[in-house]
Amino acid sequence: MPDETYDEALARAATIYPGLKVGRPGRSRLYRPTKAALHLSRLRYAIDVDGIDNVDADRPAIIVGNHLSARDPVVGVVRSPWRVAAFTKVEAYESGIGFFFRLMGQIPLRRGDEDSTAWALDMAQRALADGSKVAIYPEGTRGPDAGAMYRLHQRLLVPLLTANPDVPVHAIATTYPASSGLRAAARVRVSPRLPVDARTMSGAEMTAVLRDALVELSGLRYI
Repeated sequence: MPDETYDEALARAATIYPGLKVGRPGRSRLYRPTKAALHLSRLRYAIDVDGIDNVDADRPAIIVGNHLSARDPVVGVVRSPWRVAAFTKVEAYESGIGFFFRLMGQIPLRRGDEDSTAWALDMAQRALADGSKVAIYPEGTRGPDAGAMYRLHQRLLVPLLTANPDVPVHAIATTYPASSGLRAAARVRVSPRLPVDARTMSGAEMTAVLRDALVELSGLRYI
């Protein structure tokens, strides 16, 4: 991590994302009130959650999820006690709901941009150092098949794991069963700590552990 304060690191975003407001990734002062407001989503979604207690609420953790919907990060954490900073494509910040990602303290990322990737990883390590959770959805773009999970990209995932070898890693699988009532259904399953060891395993080996855990939790086909 660079030898600089959080605000100095935050100021570097101005050169990486000119003209874009990025908020305070990992440290938004409005995270908890915004998350409390998100509980209203329970009026719209019937969320079936299992395994939240597998993650120590008081320790940092890396949460790796599948990616079926733009709703995944919200549905996955709304019932948890965690503070989560998720990597979020910068296009979302440029959209009409960019304010939401700033309120939640998410981490903007421009895919394929080395400076953006290095800055986002720095922000993630700062969030972990604060005791927060960092979420990553390594499928990247959502696939067209709602019954499948697609290849997990290693470009950001492996450096994140390698830079934080002592941080517990968990899988979170979010799926959307057919609804049977007025509210849409969502199903969230969280794994125990996974046997991921960045000191002894290759990137391919770590990715395989995560892939298998997500397939088992979600019941999705892997493509």
